[in-house]
Amino acid sequence: MRPIVLSGFMATGKSTVGPALAARLGVAFVDTDAEIEKATGKRIPDLWRQEGEAAFRAREAALVERLFAEGSAGVIAFGGGTVTVKRTRRLALDRAVVVTLTASPETIVARVPDVAARPNLAVGGDPVARAAELLETRAEAYAECHLSLSSEGLDPEAIVDAVVALAQRDPVAVPLGGRSYAIDVCDGDPTRLTDAVAQLAPSSVVLVTDSNVQRARGPFIEAALHPLAIEGTRVTLPPGERHKTLASASTIWDAALGAGVDRDALVLAVGGGVVGDLAGFAASVLLRGVRFLQVPTTLLAMVDASVGGKTGFDHPAGKNLVGAFHQPSGVVVDLQHLDTLPKRERLCGLAEIAKIALATDAALLARLERDAAALARGDHGVLGPVVRGAIEAKVRVVRDDERESGRRALLNLGHTVGHALEAHGSYTRWLHGEAVALGTVAEMRAGEALGFTSKALVERAEALLTTLGLPTKVEHAELAASWPFVASDKKRVHGAVRLPVVTGPGQARLEKVPLAALRRALAV
Repeated sequence: MRPIVLSGFMATGKSTVGPALAARLGVAFVDTDAEIEKATGKRIPDLWRQEGEAAFRAREAALVERLFAEGSAGVIAFGGGTVTVKRTRRLALDRAVVVTLTASPETIVARVPDVAARPNLAVGGDPVARAAELLETRAEAYAECHLSLSSEGLDPEAIVDAVVALAQRDPVAVPLGGRSYAIDVCDGDPTRLTDAVAQLAPSSVVLVTDSNVQRARGPFIEAALHPLAIEGTRVTLPPGERHKTLASASTIWDAALGAGVDRDALVLAVGGGVVGDLAGFAASVLLRGVRFLQVPTTLLAMVDASVGGKTGFDHPAGKNLVGAFHQPSGVVVDLQHLDTLPKRERLCGLAEIAKIALATDAALLARLERDAAALARGDHGVLGPVVRGAIEAKVRVVRDDERESGRRALLNLGHTVGHALEAHGSYTRWLHGEAVALGTVAEMRAGEALGFTSKALVERAEALLTTLGLPTKVEHAELAASWPFVASDKKRVHGAVRLPVVTGPGQARLEKVPLAALRRALAV
């Protein structure tokens, strides 16, 4: 079990819950404020006055880094402003399960016995107003956590119960300020979906799936939703990329509006990337935006499409040319869904994992190469850690570039050519992951021709994709016929395309490549 960090404003219960939680788990408890006082021989208010906030935050950051490096603390209570330092906050999210405890400004002030001893709260003479001001200032930082819990109306033992349950699940946090959410990874546990929906407390649920998923996973969905007794509407779409259209999105809107949903409704997307993209887009504009929850049932959707908030649909001019960024309120990844997935579909997801590894994560790439044969067989024992690793790798990119203005575009490796092959084949010749595998090899060979990628690295990528059971060679005539779709790619700017080029194992950068130069490099 990873360490647990309790964060939140002063007087929200960290020093009360922390020792009880540590005792329950049988681990050591550390309060960072107490540690700093012990190390300096000075009280926090005195340090604050003498050194100022910047120096104090530096002390906190150094202490947090040391605690994680030593690994001896099982539960750590942060000071009220510790997570306002981005590097410290991100380190905690990477190394621990972070829980933010909350309370109202009035409750906070009522719990503080001596406001004068809290220099940051005493500013201005109105401690309630000051608490409200600081809470608003810190809201984005506090929201970046695995779980937020109010300490009002819950006794410490109930909070401990909730935190222990969270730590056992060990979700992946996607830290995007107020749009943050958690990704739960499990294997055969419908209660994870039950809990995720219950936590969001929707007024109603609009369940969006397709006929294949309904047939294969209908009982699982019913088992998860039945205990909630929430009013619901079901939308079952025809399966396949060729149905990723505005008409399908309109079907979702018609059903939701016909059921009279309000802005507290939840769109629940249960399916592959097509269902997730369509349901997410429908949610992004329904009543000018409602929440949605992703339940990916394909490997490709688990590691890629469900993470990061890209939504949309296809257009005759190309794939995913119309859409929006709309982050889900959560993602539940259950590997059991893969047991009913055709082998060809399952292998497609491995292409996206390989893409993420080649572009951003050398350790994941090495793991893929080591376990390629077992992954191709669908071994859950090997697949589980790889799925989590791929999700974490993507999160590290998305958290710093939510709207793809920079580094996130590295995750488009293989997609410029891949999308073109899909569109040329009318979304029936190649599945998305197969097209990505073909596109990855083609783009890396183009990168070699342009002087960015070594021949050895291209051969390494091709060997990996082959062992994973994916296609790596496309007929020259087909590639040439797909070129018009490359020329209309949504990433093009002034006659050039931002192309991810792999420069080393797990290393890539973006290059603005003129379309004419890319065409020559692809030899089409």
